[in-house]
Amino acid sequence: MTDHFSFDLNATDGRARTGVIHTPRGDIRTPAFMPVGTAATVKAMMPESVAETGADILLGNTYHLMLRPTAERIDRLGGLHQFMNWQKPILTDSGGFQVMSLAGLRKLTEKGVTFKSHIDGSKHELTPERSMEIQKLLGSDIVMCFDECPALPASEADVAQSMRMSMRWAARSRDAFGDRPGHALFGIQQGGVTQELRAESAAALIDVGFDGYAVGGLAVGEGQEAMFGVLDTAPEMLPTDKPRYLMGVGKPDDIVGAVKRGIDMMDCVLPSRSGRTGQAFTRAGVVNIKNARHQNDPRPLDEACGCPACRNYSRAYLHHVFRSQEMISGMLLTWHNLHYFQDIMSGMRGAIAKGQFAAWEADFHNARAQGDIDPL
Repeated sequence: MTDHFSFDLNATDGRARTGVIHTPRGDIRTPAFMPVGTAATVKAMMPESVAETGADILLGNTYHLMLRPTAERIDRLGGLHQFMNWQKPILTDSGGFQVMSLAGLRKLTEKGVTFKSHIDGSKHELTPERSMEIQKLLGSDIVMCFDECPALPASEADVAQSMRMSMRWAARSRDAFGDRPGHALFGIQQGGVTQELRAESAAALIDVGFDGYAVGGLAVGEGQEAMFGVLDTAPEMLPTDKPRYLMGVGKPDDIVGAVKRGIDMMDCVLPSRSGRTGQAFTRAGVVNIKNARHQNDPRPLDEACGCPACRNYSRAYLHHVFRSQEMISGMLLTWHNLHYFQDIMSGMRGAIAKGQFAAWEADFHNARAQGDIDPL
């Protein structure tokens, strides 16, 4: 354990990296996938179960927690870690994503954003300073600066205007964050899919100085090819001795492609959301457990997986409980998906350390290309 935040880069293979982020609440092995606990819970999972999948860190949502139960209440109850019974590191987003996703419920100015709550219509103001205050009340280990990004596609002029305001907000976030030993503040690179704007954003963030850097404004409608096009250059614009975080990504092949291009951290709701809707990610691709083809299948979801769903239950059972709308369906499929995502991260960490990432990546894609075999 340590009393400060730091990052050790232990090995590289091509542009892929593996290392360790040290925090007072524990180490985060990179590449790292962060399950999303939007409202202080990873849906359908106990915190102990999330830890058993191999997760070193969770993500919490500033916007949702500021509305309910409020950051002030969580602070009075001992902070987010105690509130949700998760003693490992927590990263909180800044509320900036909701600036985009709730565009119909907000007013945007240089000062910040005024929201109407999606819960009850009440009015709230979120500024860089207020975002830092909320995340401090929550007790986040990694705090994200407040930013804004337009949904893609958007005009280059709109993207540039948005990015430059986000950079001004980043400087205000840095000032408001202050000196908090053991806690980290990450800046967020913006600029859409335009390399020149990405470079301008990176330079502005580096000038301010952050403990880590995120690549933001992707996975917002641009498609994988365009996203990878940005990642071919954007991570290299950021400091090599700081963690690089790709926000809101993604599917297994998105994650592998991002790590290949120099990304260290990712998060996405996909494993839990898909689990609740009957989708399981496996080494052979996506299994839709709702399909009738599984009703007589005694095999596990993934014979190479060690999660409880695969060790103890057949596809036929998982099909049955999903069709019967039993809660255990979402619990087991979510556990499996999170376990599989962590298996991917573990596999990549080991391959990078051994200088075998290209071979690992080829095996990953070959297994998915073969597809799921037909039921017995």
